[in-house]
Parts: sequence; structure tokens; C-alpha cells
Amino acid sequence: MNDKTKKIMYYVGTVLLTLIMCFSVFNYLTQTEMIKGFFEKFNYPTYLVYPLAVAKILGLVAIWSNVSRSLKEWAYAGFFFNILLAYVAHYMTDGGIWFAFIAMLGLVLSYVGWEKEDRFHTQVQHQS
Repeated sequence: MNDKTKKIMYYVGTVLLTLIMCFSVFNYLTQTEMIKGFFEKFNYPTYLVYPLAVAKILGLVAIWSNVSRSLKEWAYAGFFFNILLAYVAHYMTDGGIWFAFIAMLGLVLSYVGWEKEDRFHTQVQHQS
């Protein structure tokens, strides 16, 4: 895979993930009672709605800002588990898995594109 392909893969995945997470946060903050109803349906504690909204925003900041490699990896891990739990919850209750599936696709594209790009730059720096 060439550098241009990796970069395109990273940005397409990251934009897709960002759009879905921003939509999720928007719903968490504007449709709180509806979201709490979904959480109850999934047997998740409703007090997680606001902390999850904040965590999603902070995770996106970590991914886009490139402040720290380990912080970015933790953000990817957090999104992975969040999306996985959302997928399973929707699969078990209402079958609405497509949004979670698309979010996971965006996450994988973003992570793989970033990881390959980051490793390439790390190798170049060590060779200099």
C-alpha cells in the first residue's frame, strides 16, 4: 500500500468515525430522555449517557490532535469497545446494527491508516 492510499484510508475512516460519533453525541445531549430509554432497553445504566458523550468528544480530540501516540491508541481502544457494545446491544434487541457496523468500519480504516503511516514515519526517523 502506498503512502497516498494510507492517507486517504486514514482520512476517510476518521471523517466517517467523527461524523457518526458527533451524531451520537448530538443525540445524547439533545434527546437525552430518548437515549436513556434505549439504555434502559439494553440494560445499561442511564447515568452513563453524559460521561459517554464527553468521552466521545475527548476521544475525537485525541485522534485528530496527535498530541500523544498512547493517548490516541487509548482513544481508538475506547471507541472499539463502545462500538462493539453498541453493536451487540442493538443486535440483541432491535437488530439496528448498521450504524454500529459503519462506525466500526470507519474506526478500522482510521486506525489501520494511521498505524501504517505512523510506523512508516517512526522507521524513517530512526534511520536518520
